[in-house]
Amino acid sequence: MPTGATKRGAAAVDYEALARFRYQLRTFLAFSEEAARQAGLTPQQHQALLGIKGFVRPGPATVGDIARFLLIRHHSAVELVNRMVKLGLIGRVADPDDARRVRLKLTAKGEQKLQALSKKNIEELRRAASPALRRLLKSSPQPSGS
Repeated sequence: MPTGATKRGAAAVDYEALARFRYQLRTFLAFSEEAARQAGLTPQQHQALLGIKGFVRPGPATVGDIARFLLIRHHSAVELVNRMVKLGLIGRVADPDDARRVRLKLTAKGEQKLQALSKKNIEELRRAASPALRRLLKSSPQPSGS
């Protein structure tokens, strides 16, 4: 039986693997948060940019989408979006199909910051990843400026 694994009925729990995985997650998140701060963003602003660019399909994100992506309340997402608009990272665009709905779009400044941070994050994942994760990352496309 592998180190750290215990047998409980038919299921084995590999505590060592779970502990190492959670440690790697925390290490990566600490790296990513510090990279965001060095780029002049809060970690939450970085995550919002990432959510606007890559999480919502189809179409542009809404404030509600950002709230769901960041696991925060709607009013907190509104405040975050307001701050990011003031910083010139994102813009609001009226939904042509529903005038009550507002869509979010990255500005050129937001795109540039997100692309630079995404490149650093992918490089760190490739550097620190386990062999299995490395194989997965190797097959994923590089971040583009689109």
